[in-house]
Amino acid sequence: MNFISVAHAQAAAPAPSAGSTLMSLLPIIVMFVILYFVMLRPQMKKQKELRAMLAALGKGDEVVTTGGMVGKISKINDNYVTLEIAANTEVQVQRSAVTMVLPKGTIKSGV
Repeated sequence: MNFISVAHAQAAAPAPSAGSTLMSLLPIIVMFVILYFVMLRPQMKKQKELRAMLAALGKGDEVVTTGGMVGKISKINDNYVTLEIAANTEVQVQRSAVTMVLPKGTIKSGV
């Protein structure tokens, strides 16, 4: 019986106000905003630039592949690029393996 009277004597916990709930979520929201501007947005911009570079590839461009191979594009289609890496030596690589387009004349005249 003593426990019942003690339980009735305790006041109900106050309900959290809307302001305190928002203030507790504010650091998480700020972290996501910072994450977006510091990591996600630059990564999306870089991917967009890479897609544009791959779409603009053309015959005669001098490129570098992900494996570090340097060559001049001799043939190109939707999925593959044929690179001339030396005189009379051609290699076929996936178009997505091209990482960089070099300025014209970078490769010596032997290719």
